[in-house]
Amino acid sequence: MFVVVVEFTVRAEFIEPFQNRVMQQAQDSLKLEVDCHVFDVCVCCGKESRVLLYEIYTDRAAFDAHLASAHFRDFK
Repeated sequence: MFVVVVEFTVRAEFIEPFQNRVMQQAQDSLKLEVDCHVFDVCVCCGKESRVLLYEIYTDRAAFDAHLASAHFRDFK
């Protein structure tokens, strides 16, 4: 397994659109990538500007495929 943890600090005016978009990214990744096993989006309680992603892929190649996917490029 290949685990990725990403932390974002989001400016206040972008919190809601970012959270909506990152949730869509999680759904797309889980639906479209057979080797994406977990894509959790965690928002810090009381500090919505901190968003943590916890992702599990089969291996590094699966993560590289995620980075090359159209839905990731759209998100980025």
